[in-house]
Amino acid sequence: MPNPVLLNNVQHKDLRVLTQRSAALGDDVMFALTFPAEFRTLQAHYPIVFRKTDDATSFEPVALFGFQPGENLFLNDTGWDAPEVPLLIERQPFLIGRQGEELMVHIDVEHPRVGTHDGEPLFLEYGGVTPYLERINSVLLTIHQGLQTLPGFVKALLEHELLESFVFDIELDDGSQNRLAGFYTIHEERLAALDGTALGRLHRSGFLQPVYMAVASLSQFRALIARKNAARR
Repeated sequence: MPNPVLLNNVQHKDLRVLTQRSAALGDDVMFALTFPAEFRTLQAHYPIVFRKTDDATSFEPVALFGFQPGENLFLNDTGWDAPEVPLLIERQPFLIGRQGEELMVHIDVEHPRVGTHDGEPLFLEYGGVTPYLERINSVLLTIHQGLQTLPGFVKALLEHELLESFVFDIELDDGSQNRLAGFYTIHEERLAALDGTALGRLHRSGFLQPVYMAVASLSQFRALIARKNAARR
């Protein structure tokens, strides 16, 4: 059971965090939430698609790692087989919380990455933060800022009817049939039909490039299928 608490250098002075990637540490996930500012980095490695939010009231973009729940085709015996790990994965077991108006770093002390013997220390001997925790602070701030743009981004996509559901049927080399469903992608014909006014509005909002990055990312499905075939051998 997750147990996020406010991080401090007194109670948590001896905590360490394992940074290697494995299923045992919680990385066996099919996808991770992402945000427009991260699309350019991630599109070179992962398909970026959209799913309905858990409350089904909106949509959210995700970087896809596999074709079924619990499948991460980027994990192998040596760790994560891609040069870029999505920030929502990298930040674990940390998260941002609020204390009044101030953003504060929290840590899930029950997360399998957290202990006192192995891993990266969080605090220096006399109370300062380590370079690792400085990096995490930066990651969390980037995530917080990035997620603030999501409602406006999704609203713009819906206003222009740029999201469409898709079903992806895959026949693997061993003859097995697989289907990916329940996700959405950019409707390329509607995107191409947008007039200059609409494109200009998307550009000024900072949303046009992420839209094209999401479209470009779909070429990574071929590499993801290759990973699935390799995992079956």
